[in-house]
Amino acid sequence: MSHCTTPLLLLAGLLASTASSAREVPAPAAHVDADGPYIVRDGEQVQARWICDDKVVTREQTATRVAPVCGYPHPVDVAPGAVAAVDVLPAVPRVVVLSDIHGQYDLLVQLLRANGIIDAQDRWARGTDTLVVAGDVFDRGPKVTEAFWLLYGLQQQASAAGGAVHFVLGNHETMVLYDDLRYVNPKYLRSAQLLGRSYPQLYGPDSVIGQWLRTRPVLLRIGDTLFLHGGISPDALALALDPAATNAAYRSSLGLPREQVKADPATASLYDGKTSPIWYRGYFDGRLDTDGVQAVLDRLGLERIVVGHTSMPHVSSFHGDRVIAVDSSIKNGENGELLFMEEGRLSRGLLDGSRVPLAPGVIGLDD
Repeated sequence: MSHCTTPLLLLAGLLASTASSAREVPAPAAHVDADGPYIVRDGEQVQARWICDDKVVTREQTATRVAPVCGYPHPVDVAPGAVAAVDVLPAVPRVVVLSDIHGQYDLLVQLLRANGIIDAQDRWARGTDTLVVAGDVFDRGPKVTEAFWLLYGLQQQASAAGGAVHFVLGNHETMVLYDDLRYVNPKYLRSAQLLGRSYPQLYGPDSVIGQWLRTRPVLLRIGDTLFLHGGISPDALALALDPAATNAAYRSSLGLPREQVKADPATASLYDGKTSPIWYRGYFDGRLDTDGVQAVLDRLGLERIVVGHTSMPHVSSFHGDRVIAVDSSIKNGENGELLFMEEGRLSRGLLDGSRVPLAPGVIGLDD
């Protein structure tokens, strides 16, 4: 690691943070071509609403399969009430990982199809394998709703096949739910206007996806690997030592006002913009060297940590495979990659379906 570049990197991060804090909420779009469904379940009744050609379409029914109208192109099977995800799981032979979809549904589908994760009908095709999505479906891109429903359905399909799909919360999930809408695609502010609710309310506790999000973890341990969005700072080791308690604290605070969760001593460490598990970037910006990473791993009894959040051109290995960065800049809508972990072997799956070794990580910040 070059010590002379570290001050420049930290300055770049400071400037990026300043620019981010000055960002304003965008104006709503003038027109929404297609969005939805937004589904609420009230007892035996299911209400689904779409925006089609800038008009609201509503269906109320008792059946739990919701047929497509516009927006998401597949039927949605509304599952029974969501239950809290398991925090710690035994090792499994094969895990596929990606992160930071940011509304780029079409690219997500292309990437998953090319690598055999889903079939031509966008259904689970990996049998007993495991897929981990390390946060950030919300914001930026134009098909957030579709991406959430795809993952929601894949979780059901994988479970039925003996596999698993895990969604780990990212900072943008927490941001939208506490009404920080600076990065929301203007389309969704128009959808919220037409549906007569704020955008966070469309994902409130009464909505199917809102309920599902409130049962997802921030920390997920599978065998000797920890999956999360940002990272574990040496200052936040206590949070990773008790993942069940930390995940419960996130779940109970998700959607509370931003000022409240950042000011309350009970939750401030969960939402700290520099050191919390959903925000930390210290593996990549010079704050933590390889010895420091190894110390974190030793304290937690881990072999490696897999994270999203910090954008890279490729799925990349840092600190001798101790940290794997899986945010391959899908958010830009141009390219994306998957991490494959198979019987201890690491590779990345490309958009054309080919497999290559992990890219060597380069210390520095993108976004």
